[in-house]
Amino acid sequence: MPLRKSLFGRLLTVSALVAACSVAATAWLAVQTTSGAIRQEQGRNLTADAGIYNTLLGYAATHPAWDGVEDTVRDLARRTGRRIALTTEQRAPLADSATPASAPALPPQASAIVDPLSVDTALSQPVTPAGAAADRVDPRAVGPFRLPASERAALQRIAERRAACLSRQGVAADVVQGPSGRPRVEVVGADPEQTHGTRCVPDGLDRPTATERKALAALNRLADACLKRQGRTSVRLNLDLSWAEASEPTLVIRGGDTTAAPVPTMRTDDDERATASCVGSARREQLSSHVASPAMLFIGDEDSTTVPGFALSPANTAKIAGAAALVLALTVGATMLAGARLVRPLRDLTGAAQRMRDGEESAPVLVTDGNEIGRLAAAFNDMAAHRARLEEQRKDMVSDVAHELRTPLSNIRGWLEAAQDGLAEPDPAFIASLHTEAVQLQHIIDDLQDLADADAGVLRLHPEPVRAEDVLDQVAAAHQGRAETAGVALTVRKTAADAPVPRLTADPVRLRQAVGNLVSNAVRHTPAGGRVTLRAYVSESGDRVVVEVADTGSGIAADDLPYVFDRFWRAEKSRSRRTGGSGLGLAIVRKLVEAHGGSVAVKSAEGRGSVFALRLPADPPDPDPGADTGGGMGADTDAATGAAGAPRKDTRRT
Repeated sequence: MPLRKSLFGRLLTVSALVAACSVAATAWLAVQTTSGAIRQEQGRNLTADAGIYNTLLGYAATHPAWDGVEDTVRDLARRTGRRIALTTEQRAPLADSATPASAPALPPQASAIVDPLSVDTALSQPVTPAGAAADRVDPRAVGPFRLPASERAALQRIAERRAACLSRQGVAADVVQGPSGRPRVEVVGADPEQTHGTRCVPDGLDRPTATERKALAALNRLADACLKRQGRTSVRLNLDLSWAEASEPTLVIRGGDTTAAPVPTMRTDDDERATASCVGSARREQLSSHVASPAMLFIGDEDSTTVPGFALSPANTAKIAGAAALVLALTVGATMLAGARLVRPLRDLTGAAQRMRDGEESAPVLVTDGNEIGRLAAAFNDMAAHRARLEEQRKDMVSDVAHELRTPLSNIRGWLEAAQDGLAEPDPAFIASLHTEAVQLQHIIDDLQDLADADAGVLRLHPEPVRAEDVLDQVAAAHQGRAETAGVALTVRKTAADAPVPRLTADPVRLRQAVGNLVSNAVRHTPAGGRVTLRAYVSESGDRVVVEVADTGSGIAADDLPYVFDRFWRAEKSRSRRTGGSGLGLAIVRKLVEAHGGSVAVKSAEGRGSVFALRLPADPPDPDPGADTGGGMGADTDAATGAAGAPRKDTRRT
């Protein structure tokens, strides 16, 4: 077999791939970890420098350009002891706390990007006030919403009056000024909802000023233009950047710290997401001329620059490559050893299977380990032994079938030839003898046909509600004469009145056939003076009806019990029909019981008799004893598929 198709080759390939991926992942993880450690050490953890970032971010949010940022940069460098440099995105210098003559070159990678319209949330400190829009625009970037001094003073007076009113009502409140200069009243240490019951009205504190209305109208036009390009409905923006459909009225609730809210509309989640996106883009477009352009921020030590990401030198690259090659070599070597040990028993199994296919005698495969391969070898040996037994049974079956058919045919032929030669008269005794042999031949053929139908899944049943006691009485009556002739007592053991046996749905003829085969065997193997007892009872679980046939006969050896239901198997190897039968009866019993959804088991001890038990599904209790339960009687059902068929005349023997 080519190496690429063999199990050994595939195992080797998979191991090599796993080793290569492991080496690559380890090298990548080492590089990333080292780079992170170096960046953290050289940058002294950018999280600790968030103050620098936020200060410069606030400058960019409140200035349209970076002109004049040099003093802020130098002040931050003096207070933190760090080197701080700002450049444009094209790396043109904007400000640098280091002396240009002695300053080292800036690294290729910036510590952060200072952009008030796209804040780095990992570095930005929480300066967003409650109720502000949840986007990445710095809340200090207000642009045209910044209030002039006159409007700011007017709102401040209103806010102070409301705070004083709340104080008189026993509610502590402070006046806090937002980034745009708009004041708001914050309740201290209490639930803001409790202000709703006071008489302190906001007196226009929540109404937009002229400046805010103008800026809000411009922002609304930009957002509507974005929505129109998407074919969506225009919206009306509120001062807190919430929205409602432009065609619907907007309800503004005043009092306390409540904000304006839109009237609920039947808008889909997709509409809401599109509106939020358009409002965000419109806000950035409106603020773009009022804030500084994005800048690259570099933070490092005063006497050195920030170190860029870790880069491998040629020597380090060679070391990693050598280590990777060594790991691969060790992996391949270990895989070859393990693969050879793994494949060897598989090759033995393959050879044994090929010899079995060619009809040769195959010695059992040696089982050396208790792992999966060892269990596979043990299972193969069991299969080979079972196959040998089946082959032996097949040969015995052919011989037995030939013998069983030859005996009645030879008798019939002999009688007919005697009559033809005038040596026998065709009197009633002669006819009866021929009939007996023909019936015996028909029995054997019927047994073989039943087994063939069961194997093919076409054994047909005629289920109907039956009582197990009735079936036992019928079987006992049919075999009573044979039992008396053999000197065997055949009885049916009745159940107690307080423990009735539930009914079951079964084919009564097939059920009698199965029980009759057991009774026939029991009578045949029970000596004179013995007894055969039939009884039916309900199982402990209550869902099964158990039919038992017990005898006091010769019993079955423990070694023979696993084979009693095999075809043509007989404890007595002689072909005497008086003692051994055809060897098909118990096999038919098992097939018939399985066709009914049940099971059959046997307990036996040599010299003490045997007990055969049929376990069949019981019908559920009838909630209405007077109801008609015969609706399904007489249905013709396939034992394999349960398909109903047409009724037919019953020609089976009992």
